[in-house]
Amino acid sequence: KTAGKAPPKPRAAAKPPAKASATRAAAPARAGTPAKAAPAKAPPKTARTKAPGQAALSARAAKAPAKAPAKNTGAKAAGAPARPARAKRVKTEPAMLDRLVEAARKSLEDDGAENILLLDVAGRADYADRLLIATGLVERQIQAMATHLEDALEEVGLKLRRDAIQGSPDWVLIDAGDLVIHLFKPEARELYALERMWGPGSPGAAADQASGPEAGDG
Repeated sequence: KTAGKAPPKPRAAAKPPAKASATRAAAPARAGTPAKAAPAKAPPKTARTKAPGQAALSARAAKAPAKAPAKNTGAKAAGAPARPARAKRVKTEPAMLDRLVEAARKSLEDDGAENILLLDVAGRADYADRLLIATGLVERQIQAMATHLEDALEEVGLKLRRDAIQGSPDWVLIDAGDLVIHLFKPEARELYALERMWGPGSPGAAADQASGPEAGDG
């Protein structure tokens, strides 16, 4: 009986379980958990086209050397106060100018100013008709002189502008219209030498005297 039966078929070997990573990757997303969307790619950048001639201008600007800052010259480089800029010069009446000069001179004398000098620069200077120069020994004295001058000028009818007084430790400038007042320390007065620039012995004054009515007499 046993000879007639077919031999049993061998069992197939059991397949190894798939890797966990592959199973997880293939598994569908759980219910209620949104699937992560792939990050959107940024659109490709388009090259900007320059207007005709713009590339050449950019190249020139890159090659052009940077401009050097302007150098200070003259009194500004030495720390002297600059003369206030005026929109338009307004002439002072002669009688008023005389009162201003007299008030300023008296104020300087009362404060013990030294070597007070009045220069007539009418027709030669484009910013004033009179220059009044005086010397103070120390900065504190110069500052007090400036304050008292402002009060003295206001008493005779001239209210100075806010920017009319400019100063440094060695020099104070007061712009009173056609009267400009300079207050110096001794060394600064010697350095800037306004007397030589505007005084009777200056080239401009000598030229005015030579061209005056007395030049042709005799």
